[in-house]
Amino acid sequence: MKKLPGIMTLLTMLFFLSCEQILLDSPPDNTNAENFDILWEVMNERYSFFDFKKIDWDSVKNVYRPIALQAQNETALYDVMAAMLNTLRDGHVNLRTPFDISRYLPYLEAPSNYSFDVLERNYLGDYRITGYLLNQEINGVGYIHYRSFTSTILESELDLVIERFKSLPGVIIDIRNNEGGNPENGLKIAARLIDERTKLYSYQTKNGPGSNDYSPQKEVFLNPNTESPHFEGRVVVLTNRKVYSAGSYFSAYIKAIDGAILMGDDTGGGSGVPAGYDLPNGWYFNYSSTIGYTVNGLNFEAGVPVDIRVQMSPEDIAEGKDPILERAIEYIKTGS
Repeated sequence: MKKLPGIMTLLTMLFFLSCEQILLDSPPDNTNAENFDILWEVMNERYSFFDFKKIDWDSVKNVYRPIALQAQNETALYDVMAAMLNTLRDGHVNLRTPFDISRYLPYLEAPSNYSFDVLERNYLGDYRITGYLLNQEINGVGYIHYRSFTSTILESELDLVIERFKSLPGVIIDIRNNEGGNPENGLKIAARLIDERTKLYSYQTKNGPGSNDYSPQKEVFLNPNTESPHFEGRVVVLTNRKVYSAGSYFSAYIKAIDGAILMGDDTGGGSGVPAGYDLPNGWYFNYSSTIGYTVNGLNFEAGVPVDIRVQMSPEDIAEGKDPILERAIEYIKTGS
């Protein structure tokens, strides 16, 4: 398959940026004040979503800095700095220490809309495991379950699954609860869903200390995989609020692809590509360094919206039903 020059290099670079240091005249002191101030300042200059989230970062500093200066040990300092970062409501922002990693979990207040136990007991039967792609024909429709974009997909595995479903009216790709990983895996699937060079999304990079210092929007295109079989018929991708990062990027791709739709609940977001930085005390933190936009210009940091919204209640789970999957099967068969 011929790939557009630079697309894989660009995505890999963006998603796996190594940490970099601000140039200083002398090594910083390992004090509460120095560690806090460096964390706050780097975020102030490089974080992408202050305006989008309407966050007054100066006010946040005024609240947390006095508490950080009074911290009596590493754990107390970590708690203060982690709490400050969590005000950003960003799953790509975290503080990493030898004893803990801070995290913001945007999906906890949303309905789960997912139960693998229900799927396995009542729908999947004797399913196949092709690499990391669980697959089965369900009521005359192809079904693929992909749990994590960290799990590598091989082109040969896609060939096998596509061949299995080639006579069916369409396929369901279930990425519910998929929290992200390597975006290249999503591109491999997307290249089997398009027949021509397609714009998938665009992005901007925070490239200066000012609040409006961003690069111009850059468009990202993908060429089809012309050397391998493609998915045929209708395509429905199932999502929920626990779909994040590379999962949201894959959902953004679907918005650009004819004949494919999103169903379930909006994704959890995560359009900012993570970059990182080391603190004087040896701790490390991540921040979102870019803004991602769908082909329609939507900043999907807060999630990629579904085309057809379907909920799955606790009562459905108790009864062993997955109404999201059943609605997707209906859509594949009828087109509505």
